[in-house]
Amino acid sequence: MSALPTLPAGPAAAPAEASDRPAAFLLTGSFLAICRAPRYLEELSRRGLKILLITPAVWRDQARAALREPGHPAAALDDIAFVEGSVDREGSFTAGVVAAVRGWESRYDIIGVYAAGETLVEPTSLIADALNLPSPGLRAGRVCRSKYLQRLHLGEFNPYALVVPPGDRSGTDLSGVPFPAVVKPATRHSSSGVQTVTDAEQLAALLATYPEHETILIEEKVQGQEFSVEALIQHGRIVWDSVTVKGTTDVHADTFVELSHTVSGAVGLERKTLLAANKCLLHLLDFQDGMTHSEWRLDAQGHPKLMEVAARTPGDGLTVLYHLATGRPIEPEIIKIALGETADYPKPVRHARQVYVEHEPGILEEVSVDWPGVSVEWAGEGDLWPEVPVGLPDDPPTLRAVFVQKEKGSYVGPLRSSEDRVANFFIDAPNSVALDELEAKVRAAVTVRTAPVGEQAG
Repeated sequence: MSALPTLPAGPAAAPAEASDRPAAFLLTGSFLAICRAPRYLEELSRRGLKILLITPAVWRDQARAALREPGHPAAALDDIAFVEGSVDREGSFTAGVVAAVRGWESRYDIIGVYAAGETLVEPTSLIADALNLPSPGLRAGRVCRSKYLQRLHLGEFNPYALVVPPGDRSGTDLSGVPFPAVVKPATRHSSSGVQTVTDAEQLAALLATYPEHETILIEEKVQGQEFSVEALIQHGRIVWDSVTVKGTTDVHADTFVELSHTVSGAVGLERKTLLAANKCLLHLLDFQDGMTHSEWRLDAQGHPKLMEVAARTPGDGLTVLYHLATGRPIEPEIIKIALGETADYPKPVRHARQVYVEHEPGILEEVSVDWPGVSVEWAGEGDLWPEVPVGLPDDPPTLRAVFVQKEKGSYVGPLRSSEDRVANFFIDAPNSVALDELEAKVRAAVTVRTAPVGEQAG
């Protein structure tokens, strides 16, 4: 673990505490993800708080380059600590996070913490508990970071699930596995390593491909529509919740890469069933303060089955979708919860959708859109995302933005995880019918052109 030198002071400091240490807020997670969601930084700067960031060490070079870039959101950060670890090794980041906080305790009065990304959820909850600050709580922070602990604690909502510990694969009895089955590493994220298998031979072959130190889950594949439930929780009480309809590659492939998210897409009994199940789940987790993102499927009998739950802000463009659907950003409310202030958030008044466009593997030559007033934004893999414009509740169906998250001329492979996706667009409309019609039109207007390796132009 190493830290950057203290950065120049940002806006006027918060009123001095009795200790004379400046009040600070600790964010944890991917450096890029936090800079791509600058409202966290804007809200904290507005309050005059020092902003501390703990991020995995893989972001060290990019962070230092960003700090030299005029106008970059990272300029709001007062200090950064880089911690060593790996997502496929449980607990590997914890010691570095503790060391960083111990190093800051004499210089800052840390009055709030929040894990904005999956990787550091558990150590962030440990820090919050030690500092007596609002957080999901020790049980929620640990269980939400472990897929197999979710099967232990949340049995009411489990599909069939078999835990295969590290070093015990040859001795695990696989005879009871129902097929098709889903195989998933227990600590990764972004659908990495998650795959469907259809028979025992395929299962055995796939298990042999994972590192020996990884815990693997083998689960019944629940057929049916996938959803997620987002919720803001304060003092153990849900202050806001909403259902998102999801589309994934599993309808035509053996992977589970997410291809679409629709806010306000679930209605009637489905919505009531999912919200009730999520409320029960939060009770079982003893979830206290923060935001959750849980993923569900409804089985053939309409029973909710939990895929997994996370104790942090949802990924992809879901926060953008909620902004489009409600007219208000959600990040300020998350900061309020972390600081112990009363939070509230409105229900969606529009239907909003993010769609990832599938592609042919090859060299990425061009992404274009034939749409009046809209052009493609090339954000790249490591660049900031332009802000998506937000309209009014009575706007007509609207294409808001088209983004490309790969570099032109780079090789884009098959969709095996979220990192393999190339381009996406955001749309919103006053109702679901208009949204579906708009999606069809935009899909026809967006072109992703790739060339076989060795045959690209130029």
